Amino acid sequence: MKTRHLTLTAACIALGVVLPQAFHAIPNAGSVLLPMHIPVLLCGLICSWPYGLACGVLTPILSHLITGMPPMRYLPPMIAELAVYGLLAGILIRLIKTKNFTFNIYAALLIAMVGGRICYGIINALIFRVGAYSMHIWLTSAFVTSLPGIAVQLITIPALCMALKRARLIDEN
Repeated sequence: MKTRHLTLTAACIALGVVLPQAFHAIPNAGSVLLPMHIPVLLCGLICSWPYGLACGVLTPILSHLITGMPPMRYLPPMIAELAVYGLLAGILIRLIKTKNFTFNIYAALLIAMVGGRICYGIINALIFRVGAYSMHIWLTSAFVTSLPGIAVQLITIPALCMALKRARLIDEN
C-alpha cells in the first residue's frame, strides 16, 4: 500500500506542476480555474493525510522551481493553503464514515476546500499582506473569482475518486 500511495502522490505532484501550464496561456486562468488544487485534494482523498500534506507542500514549490509559477509573492500562502487541502482531505475522508462513498467524498472535499481557503485568508491577513488584505479581497479571491475552479473541483474530483475506486486503485477506507 505504501508503494501505491507514494506512486500516486508522485503522479499528483507531477500533475500539479504540468496541469497549470495548460491554463497559463489564458489570462488569469490559474486563479479562476485553480488547476493546482485538483491533484492536491485528490491526493489527500486517495492516499491519506501525510501524502496529501506532502503533495500540498511540494507541488507549488516544485512548480515554482521548474516553471516560475506561482510567482514568489504568492508561493508561501499558496503552500499553506494547499497543505491544508491535502491534510484536511486526507483526515476527513477517514473520519466521515457513512455508507455512501459519494457523500463521504463530497463532505470531505467541501470541508477541505473551505478550510484551505480560510487558511489562505488568515495567512495573508496576518503575515503576508498585513494591512493590505480585507474580508472583501478574501471573499472575492477565495469564492467569487474562483467559482469556476470550485465547480471544476466539485465535478472532477469525486468523479476521479469513483473511477479510481471502480478500477480498484483505491478503497473506501
